[in-house]
Amino acid sequence: MAAIPPQEMKKLVGQPLGSSEWVLVDQDMINKFAEATGDHQFIHIDEEKAKLTPFGGTIAHGFLTLSLFPLLMAKSDCPRPDGVKMGVNYGGNKVRFLAPVRSGKRVRGHFKLLELDEKRPGQWQQTLEFSVEIEGEEKPALIAEWISQFFV
Repeated sequence: MAAIPPQEMKKLVGQPLGSSEWVLVDQDMINKFAEATGDHQFIHIDEEKAKLTPFGGTIAHGFLTLSLFPLLMAKSDCPRPDGVKMGVNYGGNKVRFLAPVRSGKRVRGHFKLLELDEKRPGQWQQTLEFSVEIEGEEKPALIAEWISQFFV
């Protein structure tokens, strides 16, 4: 993962930036997310009841999958803007949950730079396309356009 000046990174708009390592989404991670968010729906935490659903077992929360963005980005080979002092989430243009992530599956992120603009001196806003691949499955878990800002 190379650090490059934001002006150089701007030349990568429209191009894939890279992919992450595989990350295991296990029942412990799902249970901790349920505790943190208060979302205790049985399809996430009750393995016996979840076996009776079309999923055949527990699945990760959609928001858990989305929240893996920073972890997957950190474990990626994507270039990073050089000299970042701080970064913040700005929001999303769209998020689509396309397939469930079953407990025990591994996922990895793929990142494409859609936009990068300097909003004011030293403040950059980027829009990334973020997709989450589920190992061994054709359909991605999600596709999102995520906006963040970083300050250099």
